[in-house]
Amino acid sequence: MKIQVFLFLALLLAVSSRVDAQTKQADSLKLLIRNANDDSLKVNTLIDISGSLLRVDTKEALRYANEALALAEKLDFVRGQAYALKSIGMSYYFQGNYIETLLFWQQSLSAFQTIGDKLGIANMLNNLGAVNFNEGDDEKAIQYYLESLRVSEEIGDKLRIATALVNIGAVYYNKKGTHYMALEYYLKALPLSEELGDNDAIGTSAVNMGEIYLARGDDKSALIYFEKALEAYKASENGNVPYALNNIGKVYAIRRDFARAIEYQREAFQLAENQNAKLEMSQSLLGLASTYDMKGDFGSAINSYLKAKDIALEIGANYELKFAYEGLAALYQKVSDFENAYKYQTLFSSIKDTLYNAEMDKRLQALTLNFDLEKKQGEVDLLTKDKALQELDLQRQKAIRNAASITGILLLLLAIGLFNRYRYVRKTKKIIEDEKDRSEKLLLNILPYETAEELKQKGSATPKQYEMVSVLFTDFKGFTTIAEKLTPEQLVAELNQCFLQFDHIIDKHNLEKIKTIGDAYMCAGGIPVANTTNPADVVKAGLEIKAYMDRIKAEREANGQDYWELRIGIHTGKVIAGVVGKNKFAYDIWGDAVNTASRMESSGEPGKVNISGDTFELVKDQFNCVYRGKIKAKNKGDIDMYFVEV
Repeated sequence: MKIQVFLFLALLLAVSSRVDAQTKQADSLKLLIRNANDDSLKVNTLIDISGSLLRVDTKEALRYANEALALAEKLDFVRGQAYALKSIGMSYYFQGNYIETLLFWQQSLSAFQTIGDKLGIANMLNNLGAVNFNEGDDEKAIQYYLESLRVSEEIGDKLRIATALVNIGAVYYNKKGTHYMALEYYLKALPLSEELGDNDAIGTSAVNMGEIYLARGDDKSALIYFEKALEAYKASENGNVPYALNNIGKVYAIRRDFARAIEYQREAFQLAENQNAKLEMSQSLLGLASTYDMKGDFGSAINSYLKAKDIALEIGANYELKFAYEGLAALYQKVSDFENAYKYQTLFSSIKDTLYNAEMDKRLQALTLNFDLEKKQGEVDLLTKDKALQELDLQRQKAIRNAASITGILLLLLAIGLFNRYRYVRKTKKIIEDEKDRSEKLLLNILPYETAEELKQKGSATPKQYEMVSVLFTDFKGFTTIAEKLTPEQLVAELNQCFLQFDHIIDKHNLEKIKTIGDAYMCAGGIPVANTTNPADVVKAGLEIKAYMDRIKAEREANGQDYWELRIGIHTGKVIAGVVGKNKFAYDIWGDAVNTASRMESSGEPGKVNISGDTFELVKDQFNCVYRGKIKAKNKGDIDMYFVEV
């Protein structure tokens, strides 16, 4: 089961998990704004109302958050805008709409950065990490968590330090072979949480430690921590009680006390359903399914897994989906339904490959190591700077003593020094101007002009949503086989020759290069400046890339040389585009359209331009397209696909 993360659900008021308390709180706040003036106090009250309604009526919570944002913008109240954007994102989070959540929380983060509110910055970095964690992107999650930890340590906020430690531990728990690192972070977080008396943090640290002990087979220690978490969650009334109950049920299931296990897990599901907490509903159903399986009640187990799967699919909870597929594959095999067993085993293998990557483990540990090294380097730099200042002070005192005895020589030296300084300043100014021009060129080489300008003016770039963007992916067939026959220098030269030509082609068609990943190439049309011609522009670029690779193939075949064949995939849809990271800026795009475009490439054929049905509808009057039928795409089901013919 996926381990629990700590998300800051508090806005300006704490959010209670009890529906009646929330409703009463919201009603009393509504009375305050009935005749209130349009000022910052009203903005804050609207945000509080939104927070009170999160677990009661997310649509109503969203309405009040939007009203708060509109008023904050009217008053130019940036802090209010930041919290209103956070509230809007929170409403989408509770609806399971992670794309909208990311969009509004990125804007909230930018607003907090504008006013230098480090508390708000740490808060939003943590929440952005939680969304990426829930979507299975552990690498992005840990980057956000580490940055949140860095900011929290700067301001000495112990609660947010504890939160970041808990969530970093959660990432390590999900990876094979790193449970010891997860436990290390929880052992740091729990005493800090107890010192603060924060029941949310205590509960999350304790329940996660219980998960680790349960995975180690120590059910006695696991139960102690799960019960500690349940007590803390009940005291905080934060809505995480179902998670603790579900885990207590798992302990009793392992002890084969099935009646007690089912009692705890049914209670967990009922509480989650009452709160409309879909992630916790899915997790409780997974716990029930596992218990029924151990009990031998395969029918009830399959039914619970199917319900958990449907909820996980609805909210995009990939970890829960993985456990559901795995359980269904095993159970259908037990009841000799081999067709469904094969179906769910295939789905399990697919999503497992997506979520787990050994190379990513190394990168996650490297990120943490770099974070620790940077902290130590900062201490070393500070000591070095102090020593340099002391030496400089001694030299200054010596110079003063010498100056008192040889005033005439000093005046002469001063005149020479001034002249040299004048020459030095002129030379330095020229170097600075040259470096500035060079930096400008480098920045424009990695970022679109509009994004680069916004970054220079504001220090950050707000992510934007685009309704129609065409995304193109390419990938070489047989790349590994041919690469093994080449030296590293030859391999890089071959790729560079191809990618330089691709760059030339996409520039010609006004497309934006996103990135290269190994032998894969990715670009998009319709960003950063939206347009309506991007579907045709991208298809034209794809055909030109195909023609170029066909020429290379013909030349190499004539000379008896190996050649690379290229698959090209294109899809048009909605994306979010923006800059990620603090160092080494990278312009990137996110959204389901990106994943679908990747599937168009992997489902295509070498030497063909494969487009989705959505792209076909936009270009069918301009190109000759051949319908391939509905083709099964990994994690996407059956999709209409077309080959574009020259």
